[in-house]
Amino acid sequence: MATGADVRDILELGGPEGDAASGTISKKDIINPDKKKSKKSSETLTFKRPEGMHREVYALLYSDKKQDAPPLLPSDTGQGYRTVKAKLGSKKVRPWKWMPFTNPARKDGAMFFHWRRAAEEGKDYPFARFNKTVQVPVYSEQEYQLYLHDDAWTKAETDHLFDLSRRFDLRFVVIHDRYDHQQFKKRSVEDLKERYYHICAKLANVRAVPGTDLKIPVFDAGHERRRKEQLERLYNRTPEQVAEEEYLLQELRKIEARKKEREKRSQDLQKLITAADTTAEQRRTERKAPKKKLPQKKEAEKPAVPETAGIKFPDFKSAGVTLRSQRMKLPSSVGQKKIKALEQMLLELGVELSPTPTEELVHMFNELRSDLVLLYELKQACANCEYELQMLRHRHEALARAGVLGGPATPATGPVPASTEPAVSEPGLGPDSTKDTIIDVVGAPLTPNSRKRRESASSSSSVKKAKKP
Repeated sequence: MATGADVRDILELGGPEGDAASGTISKKDIINPDKKKSKKSSETLTFKRPEGMHREVYALLYSDKKQDAPPLLPSDTGQGYRTVKAKLGSKKVRPWKWMPFTNPARKDGAMFFHWRRAAEEGKDYPFARFNKTVQVPVYSEQEYQLYLHDDAWTKAETDHLFDLSRRFDLRFVVIHDRYDHQQFKKRSVEDLKERYYHICAKLANVRAVPGTDLKIPVFDAGHERRRKEQLERLYNRTPEQVAEEEYLLQELRKIEARKKEREKRSQDLQKLITAADTTAEQRRTERKAPKKKLPQKKEAEKPAVPETAGIKFPDFKSAGVTLRSQRMKLPSSVGQKKIKALEQMLLELGVELSPTPTEELVHMFNELRSDLVLLYELKQACANCEYELQMLRHRHEALARAGVLGGPATPATGPVPASTEPAVSEPGLGPDSTKDTIIDVVGAPLTPNSRKRRESASSSSSVKKAKKP
């Protein structure tokens, strides 16, 4: 017979509290005794932290799950400090003594006192190792007369210089300040350095042992004087000179950028010319070749053409079936402007934009479009060169009229063409504007597109002026 506990177990219903109280053991209690406890704990309601409430504030809220409620008053249950105190041992403390000491850096024998451990009594002063002195060479009377004699320096003045060098550790600015300018000739810092290092180099050469590598100090007094003079000039510049230098540096950067741009344009033009010559030579070779040769052999014998020449169509050599019309598709490297120009040229020639893709037509149609694109690029380069030549000619005439090129200023014999307006950067050419004009000559000329933009801008501004009352 199935009992009520079995039915509740099959229907996964919780047993009554009386079963646990009465002490009856069910099947669930035998199989999984811990499941009952976990289900009880999961049955307790859990509240999610409201959005926008900080974690610390939510932790202060009281819930049944917590065993103790948060305190109402602040309390400090921790006994002692947060950090552990140093555990002092019961060993005997090392004794300290008030003892005298002398500093080896002092030559007056002054005696000082300080606290020190008794075990360190009699040891040297620990900071004496930082007392570093410069080894200044010493010369005898005979060495001075034989090697160090100089008409511009007396022996007494040289001795005075070396004495100050020992006292102030070759700090030549201090040596120059303490130098006896009343008794001796007035010297600069560079003169003192030059004399000192010259004597050091002479003594090193004289006293050197043959076969040893010498490290002779060298001091260039002339370079040091020029450096300080240049630094003084740089410091004494006026704001106008600083602004002029910045302007010249800016113009220099512009000139270099324009020069690189011109070089790049000339290289591109040379590539186009080379590609055109190569294509023409290739066509001439194909016409002279016998007709018995297959097209595949012709393609193998073609000379290498630069990538910039016309259109480079992709080769469909992958495995699988491909449509012949795919070979007529223009690659993505061709711009939209070139595509429109190519379509316009094909319409002018009366050629269909999508002919029947036979083997011969596909090959000839691709060659035709490649040649048309090359022709379009050559025409565009030619137009840019002609426009650049025209602009430079007009600028040359404007500079010649202003007398900038060395000759006398020549008056204008006729009306100035409209294309010469952008050639002059300022309305009046005078001594103040010659620098700007000369710099503009080196710059990159305006292209036909920029000329059209200027003309449209000027026309729109004139229309606005006409509309004003």
